[in-house]
Amino acid sequence: MVCAAEPSGVNTMGKAALHGSKATVVATGGHGPVQVEAPVRLTAGKSMVMGLPEKAVRISIANPDVADVMLVSPKEVYLLGKKTGTTNLFVWSAGGATSLRDVMVNVDTDALQSKLREWVPTAGGVSVDSVADTLVVRGQVSDALKAQRIMGLADAFTGGKKAINMLRVEGGQQVMLEVKVAEVSKTLLEDLGVDLNFTRNIGGASVNLLSQLLTNGSTTITSTRTGNNVALTAEMKKGLVKVLAEPTITAVNGQEGSFLAGGRIYIPVPQSNGLGGTSIILEEKEFGVGLKFLPTVLEDGLINLRVTPEVSELSQYGTTIQSPGGQVSLLPSITTRRASTTVQLRDGESFAIGGLIKSNVTESIKALPLLGELPVLGALFRSTAFQKEQSELLFVVTPRLVKPTAARTVLPTDNFKQPTRTELFMDAELEGKDKP
Repeated sequence: MVCAAEPSGVNTMGKAALHGSKATVVATGGHGPVQVEAPVRLTAGKSMVMGLPEKAVRISIANPDVADVMLVSPKEVYLLGKKTGTTNLFVWSAGGATSLRDVMVNVDTDALQSKLREWVPTAGGVSVDSVADTLVVRGQVSDALKAQRIMGLADAFTGGKKAINMLRVEGGQQVMLEVKVAEVSKTLLEDLGVDLNFTRNIGGASVNLLSQLLTNGSTTITSTRTGNNVALTAEMKKGLVKVLAEPTITAVNGQEGSFLAGGRIYIPVPQSNGLGGTSIILEEKEFGVGLKFLPTVLEDGLINLRVTPEVSELSQYGTTIQSPGGQVSLLPSITTRRASTTVQLRDGESFAIGGLIKSNVTESIKALPLLGELPVLGALFRSTAFQKEQSELLFVVTPRLVKPTAARTVLPTDNFKQPTRTELFMDAELEGKDKP
């Protein structure tokens, strides 16, 4: 864009002169030397008026999409920043001199800096710069939550473009989680039935009439005669199991930590091979007692903690599949209990997660057809089992702020000295002695 006119009466938003800096002279062909002046910095969407040391007869901007220029008087140039980027401006003066200066259009960082001072009063040590159309946020803050708020404002200010985070968080920023996992499982088993076993030989064949018990190892009253067996079963079992684990996990502030106490299985999964057929791959599945947590250290030692405990186990039921060869397989299934919660507490405080309850009731009846359905007498021809299982899981979680030790921690084994053969066999010493 080239301007040679000398209009007047232009309404400008501001007026500024370039800072006094020495010009660099560049020789260019037969058009005389070109003086490289100090660069001009603009903000996208804002304008300024630049003063010239000499009267200008013509001006030209290399990229009108980045900035617009207009000669408002012989010694004043109006500049408007359109979008972020860099271009340059040529000015031809009445005395025959030619000057060149870069024009840089950046994001308006002053507005964001003002909002940060208003909305985050303690962010005085934070500065906002721009590189091309990207914001760079630098400085030091007291906690990660404050850094997260500042970067959220920066991202919103840029209209969805990602700002570069160069903030430093001061203080101890590692969180150690002490977890106690307790599960109480109650089991009740009741069994009542009659086991009838009559054996008769008819010719060369053997006929066996049997009412089978549901469980073994029960209390029975038995009457036995050659070829005949009658057993009355009455059984009740109660069980109580307590499982306790105490893992300790450490994670950096803002990073996720996890643990799993359990195992893994591999489940065959059909997958297309791209040739119209299928192939079987093994997919890994984990089960057991696990926990994931995401700590965020706030002001005054407050810790924001998102915790997701999970308990999974192999189920006695599964999915039956049949292979192309006709072989039937049972794929195991996994039952899962999971909870997720977010809490805020101070260093050393504890909270509990409960209510992860499982309750299973199983009833089973085995009987001889028709005879087992008779009133009163039918009890002699059937076996009934009732099983009830209840379990409840409890997590007690205690976060602590930790810092690395200044010196290496002394271990109990550091001072151990292996005994010599004389000390071991002759003196019966299990640890070596320091020689004077």
